[in-house]
Amino acid sequence: MAVEMVLSHRAPHEVLSEADLEEVAQRKPPTEPSLRSCLRKTRCSASTAKSLLFRFLPFLHWLPRYPVKDWLLGDIASGFSVGIMHLPQGLAYALLAGLPPVTGLYSSFYPVFLYFFFGTSRHNSVGPFAVISVMIGSLTESLLPSENFLESINGSNATVNEARRDAARVELVATITVLTGIFQVALGLLQFGFVVTYLSDPLVRGYTTAASVHVLVSQLKNVFGVSLGEHSGPLSLFMTFIEICQKLPQTNVGTLVTAIIAMVAIFIVKELNHKFAAKLPMPIPIELITIIISTGISYGVNLNAKFGISVVGNIPSGLKPPVVPNVSYFGQVVGNAFAIAVVGYAICISLGKIFALKHGYKVDSNQELIALGLCNFLGGFFQCFAISCSMSRSLVQESTGGNSQVAGVIASLVILVTILKIGELFRDLPKAILSAIIIINLKGMFKQFNDLRTLWKSNRVDLMVWIVTFVATLMLNLDIGLGASVAFGLLTVIFRTQLPHYSILGRISDTDVYRDVAEYQMAQEVPGVKIFRSSSTLYFANVELYAEALKKKSGINVDRLIEKKKKALKKLKKQQKKAEKAAKRKKDMEDGHNGPGVAVIELSGAEGSTPPEPTLRTLGLPQPGFHAVILDFSPVSFVDTVSIKILKNIFRDFHEIEVDVFVASCPVPVLAQLERGNFFSSAITKHYFFPSVHDAVVHVSGARRQALVDLSTRM
Repeated sequence: MAVEMVLSHRAPHEVLSEADLEEVAQRKPPTEPSLRSCLRKTRCSASTAKSLLFRFLPFLHWLPRYPVKDWLLGDIASGFSVGIMHLPQGLAYALLAGLPPVTGLYSSFYPVFLYFFFGTSRHNSVGPFAVISVMIGSLTESLLPSENFLESINGSNATVNEARRDAARVELVATITVLTGIFQVALGLLQFGFVVTYLSDPLVRGYTTAASVHVLVSQLKNVFGVSLGEHSGPLSLFMTFIEICQKLPQTNVGTLVTAIIAMVAIFIVKELNHKFAAKLPMPIPIELITIIISTGISYGVNLNAKFGISVVGNIPSGLKPPVVPNVSYFGQVVGNAFAIAVVGYAICISLGKIFALKHGYKVDSNQELIALGLCNFLGGFFQCFAISCSMSRSLVQESTGGNSQVAGVIASLVILVTILKIGELFRDLPKAILSAIIIINLKGMFKQFNDLRTLWKSNRVDLMVWIVTFVATLMLNLDIGLGASVAFGLLTVIFRTQLPHYSILGRISDTDVYRDVAEYQMAQEVPGVKIFRSSSTLYFANVELYAEALKKKSGINVDRLIEKKKKALKKLKKQQKKAEKAAKRKKDMEDGHNGPGVAVIELSGAEGSTPPEPTLRTLGLPQPGFHAVILDFSPVSFVDTVSIKILKNIFRDFHEIEVDVFVASCPVPVLAQLERGNFFSSAITKHYFFPSVHDAVVHVSGARRQALVDLSTRM
């Protein structure tokens, strides 16, 4: 009666199980795609060719619709601003990658120009990026250290042949860049843009923060003006830092003063740019101004000869013809190239989605992967190193009026003029200035340490991912650290599915809504029914824990009760055997006094009656305080063979203690997996499955009332 009153507010309706639904709704049988249908889908036509062309060359779609009057002036101004930023950053990041400065200019020109044709983001500024550059730098130093190019001239002390070293490193890096592009294009064509989802936001931010520490330490030698050995592999960061500390007495004071003055000037002006961004038509190009002034001073005073301040050196003008990469390096760098491909894409797509959400357009993740891959693949033939997107340049492109990648074309033209005519003028630029630019640009990365406070309050597991990624990248270097971080991130997912939240649901008064009774005061358990829910899907790693939690939440020791029942049944069988023997002896004794006909009548009467099935009550065992269990399957997205086996055991065990098991809100794909896994039988049918928890409750309550009516009628 209590259940009837609880459910009385709802208008009566027909409750359908999944078996009934299949008949009423006429569920379609699953169909396998035929070869003919596949060929029909892939058949070439004019419309298909046009859609593919527009997909792989997005500029064909938006360029004819380009609003010249509204966007052109803003794109031109933005292009000049970003192009001016590219010059110092290209030179600086080439130094960070251990390459000659001109490769930084090439890496700023070719990819920016190519992205115009293939990219889908209107505001991303592709080109050299600090994290990618330091990943490349660690690889060049480990595979081609300067010690391999020592030469002795006229029997004097051996010196490094920088020309040979730079040529070898450019060949190596060009090969890495081509291989990186191949990975990215292949993943994009295979629609594997989702691979970046394995790099969670805490992982990416922890990794880029640790990479920023690598960048900072790698530039300290240029700030202090000391020469260091080249370290690679795990703990190389700490070995480099220890060597810097040991060589502090050898600091070149002129280099240190130059770096400090440059850093202070750049920092102050950047802060002013940020503070007065709304009033300034474009940010003050302090990096370019610093490079021009410092180059002029270095040339006029001859800082290299008088104070021993290291300078960039010769920067050849003009563009070089394409060169085929050295494929013999592929085997040595394949892992590093894949890591660079994934990290570069992760940074690029995250920035692209930020701007797309802000300005109301869509970024195609797979096309972005192809675009970045083509920029790297084609750029590798022209001595470029791998690129990604820069937050600072992208923000400038957006804030100065950039609305499309026309701004990128303007920026590439600025870089082209520099390569052809102006680049050679920067030969006297002090390396300390480039290091100062790199270090100041790390400020945004180091702000990510604020994530620790935020994640501590919001999600401790994500905090662990951030910290483990940061520490692993510092200690194991960038390549191994990335692999370890991804592995740890995936482990946290497994642990979360192994330790989900289990709950008993109750009904909110006067609604059809069911919530955790431990969290909602108004949620009351349905009398005689246990509604169980897990916050995770079911698979081999957690299904046994699911079964244990269900039995624990039910409030009774199911296994112990089954064991007692087995013992009671065994004892009952022994008693029945004794009774049968006693009855047989008694019958044999009576056979001597009564006629055989009487015995036959008694035997036939005994054979015609079957003893009732023993129950927990007749066996003298405690009965559960509920008669039905409903499993809420709404969070379940898939099941495997192990989980199907355990689910069968759950039905069997609760049936042993006279409790019916029902399943509610089971998704249709999961139902199909249960069918293929031979879950259903004569004992477990789809009549035990219901489309919602409330339908299952209504069915159970109705069945219980009918059973009580039948029992009272028999009595």
